[in-house]
Amino acid sequence: MSLHDTKTNDLTQGGITGTMLRFAIPMILGNLLQQCYNIADTFIVGHYLGADALAAVGSAYTLMVFITSVFIGLCMGSGAVFSLQYGAKDYEGMKRSLVSSLVLTGGITLILNIAVLAGIHPIIRLLQTPAEIEGLMFDYLFIIFLGIISTFIYNYYAYLLRALGNSIVPLYFLAVSVVLNIVLDLIFILVCHWGVSGAAAATVISQTAAAAGLCVYALYRFPIFRLKLSHIRLHRQSIKEIATYSSLTCMQQSVMNFGILMVQGLVNSFGTCVMAAFAVAVKIDSFAYMPVQDFGNAFSTFVAQNFGAGQQKRIRQGIRSAIGVTTGFCLLISAIVFIFARPLMQLFIDGSEKEIISIGVEYLRVEGSFYVGIGYLFLLYGFYRAIRMPGMSVVLTVFSLGTRVVLAYALAAIPAIGVHGIWWSIPIGWALADAYGVWYYRRAVKRGLWDSKYDSVRSTRE
Repeated sequence: MSLHDTKTNDLTQGGITGTMLRFAIPMILGNLLQQCYNIADTFIVGHYLGADALAAVGSAYTLMVFITSVFIGLCMGSGAVFSLQYGAKDYEGMKRSLVSSLVLTGGITLILNIAVLAGIHPIIRLLQTPAEIEGLMFDYLFIIFLGIISTFIYNYYAYLLRALGNSIVPLYFLAVSVVLNIVLDLIFILVCHWGVSGAAAATVISQTAAAAGLCVYALYRFPIFRLKLSHIRLHRQSIKEIATYSSLTCMQQSVMNFGILMVQGLVNSFGTCVMAAFAVAVKIDSFAYMPVQDFGNAFSTFVAQNFGAGQQKRIRQGIRSAIGVTTGFCLLISAIVFIFARPLMQLFIDGSEKEIISIGVEYLRVEGSFYVGIGYLFLLYGFYRAIRMPGMSVVLTVFSLGTRVVLAYALAAIPAIGVHGIWWSIPIGWALADAYGVWYYRRAVKRGLWDSKYDSVRSTRE
């Protein structure tokens, strides 16, 4: 099967830094746009619906990220398998993987959707949500959860296209949906007066438009994604490979966001002002380091394609290049966030809310000073996922989040430290996980684990 009639990008050829950046930039822009879904809600809700509504939407956002991380992890795992097969030119294997991934990831997402819709009230109580905002949070989440399937469809086809080196098309559809989201936010909140329900409805409608558009495009332009009745067969080896990658990647994403969710519950216990400050600061924070997260995903696809093609030297050169790019970008963003923390908070919070702004500024200056830590961690996640060691990504995530959660609860319980301990626990967790990931890599190289992994890929290819 040939893919030359489609818009793909072979990452096993060409200049290394330029190739990774050209592939990464559309992904970065796409995810920055995706952040705009919730940032638009936060901005409009914060300015026109008040602090209670802002706290409800912000707390709901953390839960939304956790829920969506499950199927995004499944899609990411499928994409990693596709990248390896594309690098090895195993197009028949890609067909089998497509069937397996649709059955596994689609089925799990559907079950998850039903479960969260049925359990919204217990989930809200589990998050220690203040009584005055429980109703607002329920109204927002119920509508958001109705759109989970659309979010899955968009991410599924986006990761498949990126696995083939096409990162620009998902960006186009996302850009249109973000504009639609902002327009609908303004209409539903300011004109229709639907409150937080209007913000949620705007997000769901916009995501559904992006999902439908990308699905139609992918099926039309990429013949490999079209399945006939003769293709609808489950192959044991394909199921095993997809299940292994997807489950471990899903576990990594879920553990990461479950830890954040536990921290959100601790934050909620400090009251509405801290909740509102955290809600805004987390959006700014996520927006700031999102580019290095996406660069880590692009680096992972680069490594996976070259690993499938057996180009070890190119991978080593790519590692050095990725470290340099990540370091430079993180240092720049850290300086910007530290200097402009207060103006950034005031973009979302009225200047009269001095306590909320002050809390948010402290959070941003503590965590924002150490973005290089999470930048390296994203590279480690992507690297281990690409060389058929997705379990190591889970280990690093547990290491980072476990440290963060334990430290956050321990330090916050000390009266003299309180909420400040939550902020400092985050960069400490990053640093410890980075140190362990690098140590394990050096140990694996010395023991020849790299060569054994390469030999297993080569034997599969042959």
